[in-house]
Amino acid sequence: MAERLQKVMAQAGVASRRASEKLITDGRVTVNGKTSTELGTKVEPHDKIEVNGEPVEGNEKKVYFLLNKPREVVTTASDDKDRATVLDILKDVPQRVYPVGRLDYDTTGVLLLTNDGDLANQLMHPKYNIDKVYVAKVKGIPSNDDLKALRLGVTVHTVEKNRHKTYHAAPAKAEIVAVDRAKNTAIVRLTIHEGRYHQVKEMMKAVSHPVLKLTRERYGLLDVTDLAPGEYRELTYDEVQALKQGKQYRRSSGRL
Repeated sequence: MAERLQKVMAQAGVASRRASEKLITDGRVTVNGKTSTELGTKVEPHDKIEVNGEPVEGNEKKVYFLLNKPREVVTTASDDKDRATVLDILKDVPQRVYPVGRLDYDTTGVLLLTNDGDLANQLMHPKYNIDKVYVAKVKGIPSNDDLKALRLGVTVHTVEKNRHKTYHAAPAKAEIVAVDRAKNTAIVRLTIHEGRYHQVKEMMKAVSHPVLKLTRERYGLLDVTDLAPGEYRELTYDEVQALKQGKQYRRSSGRL
């Protein structure tokens, strides 16, 4: 049965469907030796698909890895500035895995990598409301009014790819974890469900408390309390099934 090229690529774990579409329109995908740039292209199971000259294997085993992303590592497959990538850390993994969403170069914490395009699309889709919990060290000490604004949803003005953008961030859970009055800093925990560009940094800037340091503490039910920065592990079967079912929290025992 013929299926859209970007869907086949996502199912094979090449990238999310949206990222696969960009690979196609950028002319980086060939079908049976011919470059395909049309998003409506349909392929059959016997068709030979290549991305950047590498064959796409549709029957590759689905794998799922949890990484405690360190600082100064990018969450892309390659980098034009020759910086280290998360795939460099997982270089011993034989499957072609990709990160689910992104963390900034200087942001640490929970990052899921997989070749399961369907699950990646599910987790990144806003309608599933996956908790993304961040802990930020910020300049200044947010007031009750600042926290209220974050909980109601702040208006963000930002620049993305040299274009000015304005959007209203969805309401977030916001709480102060600790304060250092001598240094005039605070630790804030934010729980969001969106995944916009630099979102936590932009939200805190909108209430005049720029982020000094940022880590993602939890993604859905996943945390990295058992992993040092730069370490990773494969998810258990129960964890994968729980993610597919949309579960957000572990039981009090710490196990699913």
